[in-house]
Amino acid sequence: MTPASELALNGLRDLSTLRWYVIPLLAVVFYIYTMEIKKARASGNWDAVFAGLALFGTDFLFETINGWIFHCTGYSALWTTPGETALRTTVGWNIEIMFMFSIAGIIYYNTLSEDKNARLLFLPDRLFWVIAYAAFCVFVECLLNVGGHLVWEYPFWKLSMPGVLPIFFAAYVPLFLSPMLVIGLKTTGKKAAATGCIYSAAILLNVVAFCILGWNY
Repeated sequence: MTPASELALNGLRDLSTLRWYVIPLLAVVFYIYTMEIKKARASGNWDAVFAGLALFGTDFLFETINGWIFHCTGYSALWTTPGETALRTTVGWNIEIMFMFSIAGIIYYNTLSEDKNARLLFLPDRLFWVIAYAAFCVFVECLLNVGGHLVWEYPFWKLSMPGVLPIFFAAYVPLFLSPMLVIGLKTTGKKAAATGCIYSAAILLNVVAFCILGWNY
């Protein structure tokens, strides 16, 4: 087990580490969602809410798979977050990351042009912002890695271009594609079903982990 993994396991889901700033952050997330729900009730357009839920659900699924990789290898997750946090929820996830990604899908949606046929730099508007936000998140991850807050242990996670590309294509592009694909569905029922499938997969993997593996990730 890597040193970063040992640090991440220390205090994992320990509620004694909670800090008071979690409360106003939670209130901000609630405020953003209640405002989007209010707009959706008036307009009948629930895309902002679905975008937010879809992206967070995808991140939940990715972090669950990351935890499974740690458990199955006994060595390291693909990414590990051993630094200080108000609550470490998995070896690669913490409450601060969760708050950020809970609203990232809404941020993505509110960046989009109202014209569904709009294009930026020869790309469809929705795809352009998938790429732009994915690139920005990779840049932030590189800074976190330099600061020791986010650890990549495997050889292909490096700050060189060959290492950055897997992060970009395997993690962040799919993450921001999820709200794009969900809000691209034709009916509210299909959007709800797709979002539900994402959460169902993540919850199922965690239930199995809790019942069989002891949920030690």
